[in-house]
Amino acid sequence: MLSRVRVWLNRTYAENVFFMEQLRRNPSDRAVEIHATHGDPDSPVLAAADTADLEPEGLSPAAYVEYALDQCARRGIDVFVPRLHQAAVVAHRAEFAAAGTALLAPTPQAVAVFEDKATAYEAVRSVGVPVPPWWRVRSADELVAAVEELESAGHKACFKPAAGAGGVGFRVITRAPFSLAHLAGFPGPYVQLDLVLEALRQAAEPVDWLVMPRLEQPEVSVDVLAGPDNRVRLAVGRTKNGRRRGFTLDERWLAPARLIAEGFGLHYLSNIQFRMYGDRPVLLDVNTRPAGGLHQLSLCGVNAPWAAVQLALGEDPGVVKPPFLGQDYAVVSGPRPLLPVTLPRQREEEVVLPVALLPVQAAPAAQALPL
Repeated sequence: MLSRVRVWLNRTYAENVFFMEQLRRNPSDRAVEIHATHGDPDSPVLAAADTADLEPEGLSPAAYVEYALDQCARRGIDVFVPRLHQAAVVAHRAEFAAAGTALLAPTPQAVAVFEDKATAYEAVRSVGVPVPPWWRVRSADELVAAVEELESAGHKACFKPAAGAGGVGFRVITRAPFSLAHLAGFPGPYVQLDLVLEALRQAAEPVDWLVMPRLEQPEVSVDVLAGPDNRVRLAVGRTKNGRRRGFTLDERWLAPARLIAEGFGLHYLSNIQFRMYGDRPVLLDVNTRPAGGLHQLSLCGVNAPWAAVQLALGEDPGVVKPPFLGQDYAVVSGPRPLLPVTLPRQREEEVVLPVALLPVQAAPAAQALPL
């Protein structure tokens, strides 16, 4: 009988409750126990885990590695899926291996390349993957020059932090004066150029932004699973066009994603995003971690989290091909249980939690709904 597998997710996204459910529903029926840590006592991943701890705040990356090594030793972790301080953690892969823990994360070199979007664009362009035109901006004058060049070519300009994730800080530049029209409805991504320039000129420190044209839909988010031998086992694109979502195996999207994953050591699970620049796909972003929407591949009959854990354990699942492509769908939210009490930080004894208060469904919350 195969032994249980103990998996730890640290300070991960709320959507990864579905990642956890897929691990438990693995096709081999192997027992999986999940440990979760977070800084927010109301994160639903804490309630969804078998055991959980609140993470100490204010740790440096080096101190966090020590905390993580201690967690792995005390909790008997077989596979660690690091999100917080991923760069520091993967630099100590050998120490985690010595503790009996495999890291489900890319190489340190891959993390370093893709932490900075400008570095990433330069790197992937050097291997033949198309990227949009972009400018690195640190001052008001540099922003004006970039915006004017983009607008003269007929594009809308947008900017985002050179380092960041999840769309945080993304804005689209507009020259329309601020008016009551901008206060109607829900807040949008548009921001007035004059307001941005004024904020930049008053800022105590320079910014570090990437300015580029606003790229068009569809957006295709390719979930990739690659082994430590750099060979891709799975690549499936999730399409987004407005509210409508779907899946694709079109090589226009998959071929450059494979090239990036294999060429830069994106081992285990990564997410590579593309949008349209004119009539061709270009790279939008590379995430060196599992995507929050990874569980949606279950609508294609694929359990990507379990295949990744198998790889981390040295049990190669081989090439994973979706048996079918799910129909178009929409993403809807649903309630998730929370812990009834706040967990004490750095508690010594194990905290045993209910797995879930909601019944486990055969499909994830991303239901295939008619639009």
